[in-house]
Amino acid sequence: MSCAAFSFDAAAQQVVKIGVSAPLTGINAPNGKDLENGVRLAVEEANAQHIKLAGQEVRFELDSVDDQSDPRIGVQVAQKLVDDGVVAVVGYYNSGVALPAVPIYARAGIPLIDPAATNPAITQQGGNNVFRIIATDTQNSGSAGKYAVNVSKAQRIAVMDDRTAFGQGAVEEFKKAVQAAGGKIVAAEYTNDKAVDFSPQLTNIKGANADLLFYGGGDNQAGLIVKRMKQLGLHTQFVGSGGIADSIFISIGGPAAEGAMAWEYGRPVDSLPEGVAFAKKFKQRFGAAPLTYAPFSYDCAWVAIDAMKRANSARPADFMSALRKAQYKGITGEISFNQHGDLLNPTSTLYQVKGAKWVPVTTVSAP
Repeated sequence: MSCAAFSFDAAAQQVVKIGVSAPLTGINAPNGKDLENGVRLAVEEANAQHIKLAGQEVRFELDSVDDQSDPRIGVQVAQKLVDDGVVAVVGYYNSGVALPAVPIYARAGIPLIDPAATNPAITQQGGNNVFRIIATDTQNSGSAGKYAVNVSKAQRIAVMDDRTAFGQGAVEEFKKAVQAAGGKIVAAEYTNDKAVDFSPQLTNIKGANADLLFYGGGDNQAGLIVKRMKQLGLHTQFVGSGGIADSIFISIGGPAAEGAMAWEYGRPVDSLPEGVAFAKKFKQRFGAAPLTYAPFSYDCAWVAIDAMKRANSARPADFMSALRKAQYKGITGEISFNQHGDLLNPTSTLYQVKGAKWVPVTTVSAP
């Protein structure tokens, strides 16, 4: 049963709260704010349209919480969003924070629309209330592993992860794809998501004579890794998991970022009909270009609002079925869901740093 509440102001507007859970402080704050601002832009645009549901004008409100990339905090603030009466939640940045929060929304009957967290288990907990609009680790990292063997022709592949649910999951799926394609993993290293020195792991990878390193983790650490690789004289090709092909990586990596590669979700936004316009209005509104996830969180918010419009209701019990039947044309592409709530027909794009900019190399359909 949904705990979502509604309120009305003096002008008889229906106030509808959309929740956001993301890391708004700490090392992942830039990505968390990027995600939050994508939703904020969608909410502001929706309010400018003076949308009516069941004959009453709606005012959408953003209810943001800082999950600090911490699973324990994530559970606490998920319950706060439920208690606040949100009708839908857009989140998460971290798979490890999403996983324990999902049951809280399921019990409350509130949909969670996921723009960034990619661990496959997020949509497989049985609540039937989670909708993900990007490729999973199985799909994105699976494409990366297959490409490393069949196209890059890497002979000696190393992997490293940050021991988070996302990083470890991405690397495991990459390894499966490499092995299925007949490739060879010569080194498997790990760190943690707060580390700043990767010398022991990279020394081992150098000793293994790896010609490609796939890293599952965040953009900050990935930038530090390529810097250290250059200092240690590694000529190993760096390939990152999702969430690395952004300006943060290039800023931290500096000249060592040149030539690095990363697999990201979906097609290049500027190659899609509305992508360039979105990037322009986002920068005008917030004073900075979007990072990886703002386009996806923007689409998440609009997918929820579109479902409310089609159901003519902001009650989750009424519009949840409309979400399951979504056929929404977003700025990130066509959005509809399979029986688990995962995106149908997802794609991934490989990028490479050339001239201090991320340049698309190829886009592939998910395996």
